[in-house]
Amino acid sequence: MTDPATRPSRFPWPPVIYLVAIAVSIVLWLLYPLPWFGSPLSDILFAVGCVMIVAVVGIDISAMRTLARANTTVRPDKASTHLVTTGAFSFSRNPIYLANTLIMLGAALIAGIAWFIPLALIAAFLTQKLAIEGEEKHLALRFGKKYQDYRKRVRRWI
Repeated sequence: MTDPATRPSRFPWPPVIYLVAIAVSIVLWLLYPLPWFGSPLSDILFAVGCVMIVAVVGIDISAMRTLARANTTVRPDKASTHLVTTGAFSFSRNPIYLANTLIMLGAALIAGIAWFIPLALIAAFLTQKLAIEGEEKHLALRFGKKYQDYRKRVRRWI
């Protein structure tokens, strides 16, 4: 068991969870393709998905740059050295995980692969259970009242 005071977890679960969810979505689509919308709705969804991906990648990059500027780790299995509450972290305590989930939903709209939708929700749930809850314990122990105040002000996802 990992001591949450020293680091949130032993393994960087979120990237693995999302990569597996993407792979499973594609395999399920190849084996059991689900119906998707026809034209013109599929064309509109494609455009929405493209805009969504661009916006979400922007949030993702912004969040990683904010962590780098604060000289703290982006790795979910390493100890945080600073509590970051600015940039994307001012509207979500987990903007990178939120972005990962939204990227999967955007991919569903672009590719017309419905399997991305339930797998994105499953990935978000697993990320919350395997990573976020441990990270929250770590941050509470490491930053105390400062983290508790931040937690009251900013939602976990959005």
